[in-house]
Amino acid sequence: MRSGLPLLPLLIVAIACGGEPAPPVTGAADTADMIYYGVVHHLTMDGIRRATVEADSAYFYEGPQRIEMMHMRVTFFSPEGVETSRLTSDDGTYRWRTGDMEARGNVVAVTPDQRRLETSILEYFRNANEIRGSEPFVFTTPDQRLEGRAFRSDPDFRNVVTTQPRGDLGRVNVN
Repeated sequence: MRSGLPLLPLLIVAIACGGEPAPPVTGAADTADMIYYGVVHHLTMDGIRRATVEADSAYFYEGPQRIEMMHMRVTFFSPEGVETSRLTSDDGTYRWRTGDMEARGNVVAVTPDQRRLETSILEYFRNANEIRGSEPFVFTTPDQRLEGRAFRSDPDFRNVVTTQPRGDLGRVNVN
């Protein structure tokens, strides 16, 4: 019974604070310099918003200048400010020095006209405004399906290049 006594003051403080408790911090997050919940961050290039990053929680590491995010959502925008695609993933990394990102686990990216990319790892390179995947992927449109071992593309999937492609491309127009 004595071992439970030190927890009593913490329990009273937690109940007195009200609201929802923050998730427990364990593992690699223990070494984070800062921890935030409900994060929204706008990425810009030459003063123009190119993406909005959201995450349920984010662990900031100042030394390596990176943020580890849980349940990440990213909305990409054209230089004119029009949404080009939305991405969701289980977790991801943002490197604030370069603006590059990596999404990991159940990565799904969808464009407004329903082009869809599914993979396990996707990287975004801000300066090139390019996404890349080194793992197998499936890319679908309303009338096409493409699978491959790896790919690179612009964030709105207008120019997809892949290695070892397979699938039903439907009708392809060559001009």
